[in-house]
Amino acid sequence: MVKISPSLMCMDISKFEEQINCLNQQVDYYHIDIMDGHYVNNMTLSPWFIEQLKDHTTIPLDAHLMVTNPINYVDQLLALGVEVISIHAEHLNGHAFRLSEKINQHKKKMGVVLNPETPLNLITDYLHLVDIVTVMTVDPGFAGQTFISESLDKVRKLKAYREEQNLKFEIQIDGSCNEKTYYKMIEAGADILIVGSSGLFNLDVSIEKAVEIMQEQLSAVI
Repeated sequence: MVKISPSLMCMDISKFEEQINCLNQQVDYYHIDIMDGHYVNNMTLSPWFIEQLKDHTTIPLDAHLMVTNPINYVDQLLALGVEVISIHAEHLNGHAFRLSEKINQHKKKMGVVLNPETPLNLITDYLHLVDIVTVMTVDPGFAGQTFISESLDKVRKLKAYREEQNLKFEIQIDGSCNEKTYYKMIEAGADILIVGSSGLFNLDVSIEKAVEIMQEQLSAVI
């Protein structure tokens, strides 16, 4: 069964407690986008948000760092007990081996993120250290973008490489995860789907009903 990770940048913050209480019973991770307005032209959640969230959930948190200097956030996120720290390949290169050792010491997971244009060979030298590979199927930074189907080729290649090399990393997809794309993503090899506005939070129904609809749609394609 595919795992589900709601993207909390898409939630209705005015209904924070209601939505988190519902999702706590249904999901595998929470996806936390941290943006600084420099790496991408947007600003969203922050370590402060994680600190508040920890009081309301025991679900593992995946912090997706879309910031200019992501390494500067690592110690703070580890102190907050974040389960997965996901960094874009362009910024993880040069730090992957030391960062993996630090994260392992805290018994947490290292993630790497691939933009639609980022080639897979940029991360193969340290893929054996990675716990989760996130493939972006939209350009990073904003919710509600058009699905980039070419990114699924990267998912297929990652799945094949994992089998060939007998590795254990999970493949996660971020971007336009919804009824129109679920089958394609799962067929390509996705283990985790990050659901946001189009798949969960903008269905114009209660959060309980939105979760029910999402589960029905996923069951229909699995």
